[in-house]
Amino acid sequence: MPMFVDTSPPGQCIFCRLVAGEIPAARVYEDALTVAFMDLGQVTPGHVLVATKRHAVTLFDLTPEEAAAVMQTAQRVAQAIRTVFDPPGLTLLQANGPLGGQTVFHFHMHVVPRHEDDGITFTWPRQEPGPAVLQGYAERLRAAL
Repeated sequence: MPMFVDTSPPGQCIFCRLVAGEIPAARVYEDALTVAFMDLGQVTPGHVLVATKRHAVTLFDLTPEEAAAVMQTAQRVAQAIRTVFDPPGLTLLQANGPLGGQTVFHFHMHVVPRHEDDGITFTWPRQEPGPAVLQGYAERLRAAL
């Protein structure tokens, strides 16, 4: 887990400053809605962050157009990563809120090339509540949509 947590207000956050060109970044790609740049804390070689240009804290703050643009940019970057670094796997990671693991409060997605024994692990307590409970969850979500 990164030790840096940016809680700056919009316009002063590190990614807003990067988008504005106020701080240097190794930019990989940008379009009207997104910017992709090398993560300073490279987990593996080729680790890229894709961020929205507009300050949005979490996924819940994005417009549908921004959400689509982030995924399109992530796919484009992933294809370049495959060409350049030829990783046998790739992980997309996007965290929301402190409990979700978010440390920079400007929406971004990690595009991380994966290799054997790269030290990255994902663990969580798997639960199997059963078909009736799952159907209940699905029903509640359908109603909310």
